[in-house]
Amino acid sequence: MLRKLLRKTPLAWFQVRREKTRLAVALAGIAFADVLMFVQLGFQNALYDSSVKLHYTLQGELFIINPLSDNLQSFNSFPRVRLYQAARVEGVESISSIYIAQAKWRNPQTLVSRTIQVLGFDPVKPTFNLPEVNQHMDELKMLNRAMYDKAGRPGFGDVVTLLQQSNPLSVQIGNHNIQIIGIFTLGAAFGSDGNMITSDSTFLRMFPERQPNQIDVGIIHLQPSEDIEQVQADLRASLQKDVVVLTREEFARREKAYWSTSTPIGFIFGFGTLIGFIVGIVIVYQILYSDVSDHLPEYATLKAMGYSNSYLIGVLIQESLILAILGFLPGFVLSTGLYYLTQSATLLPIKMTLTRAILVLLLTIIMCSASGGIAMRKLQAADPADIF
Repeated sequence: MLRKLLRKTPLAWFQVRREKTRLAVALAGIAFADVLMFVQLGFQNALYDSSVKLHYTLQGELFIINPLSDNLQSFNSFPRVRLYQAARVEGVESISSIYIAQAKWRNPQTLVSRTIQVLGFDPVKPTFNLPEVNQHMDELKMLNRAMYDKAGRPGFGDVVTLLQQSNPLSVQIGNHNIQIIGIFTLGAAFGSDGNMITSDSTFLRMFPERQPNQIDVGIIHLQPSEDIEQVQADLRASLQKDVVVLTREEFARREKAYWSTSTPIGFIFGFGTLIGFIVGIVIVYQILYSDVSDHLPEYATLKAMGYSNSYLIGVLIQESLILAILGFLPGFVLSTGLYYLTQSATLLPIKMTLTRAILVLLLTIIMCSASGGIAMRKLQAADPADIF
């Protein structure tokens, strides 16, 4: 694209590369704006992706929750009887449920407590698409047995190494001693630093204030070849309004909507992207405006030779596009490196994607084109009669 552009517009390219220092400053400014946009968009998507990891781990096609529940960290329970009523609806093959709560995990090495998310389920049948958990179903049926999420953030201790030395590993969670029998991989999120999975019996023993008939998420397994939308409609018609029936995508969107609209985090990341865009416009405008001002006599000469305003404006726009493409490349490389460092430090699922790269490239082109459009006014003012 750039080579084709240069063949058509050598004047624009000669103008851009003529002053190496100015070109370096322009590219550095554009790259900085791109990095800022990449980082903000990356964190925003990491926020959303990490918040719905559990949703895509659950085995099932439909999910029942309390309508007041909008995120995993503040779930409201609903009566288990609703799940039994759902089991009688045509097309439903089986049902299962999970409990969700937060507890204080005491680091076995430093003895410092940290909040961990606890997931309780009935280990009679698989509930999670986690091979490690499904391999330990029989062991989880025993009281005070649990599994630890090795993809949690640092602070819970080097559980993997300790487990290799002593299996099961005894840890204190709240006022209870729990035996860790294995590890699985789920990952930290903005709302939770780590996870552990245990049986429903152990969960209720850890949280005696919880009522066994009050569950947090009901999971509906449909019969093969059943129409999900039809069964969902039948469930909504048969169940009372104290629960909502969601598909997996609706369940995940509900969680994402909470983080994007009900918390300041989503707004902050979006605002940061806007700031990067505005900073880029200002930087490129200053470069192009200075270029036009320094070469105003030359532009006026071209006008006197018969070149139209539209031609000269075209040259300016092409300069903007060249700067956009050249500035995007270092910004892309730097952002990819920052993503890797951030993922290593925070364990958040942040990585470069083709969609995001294309989005930032388009924003960069728009940013530079807008700067060129603003600088046009100075170019249009180039009057040969005034200069000569």
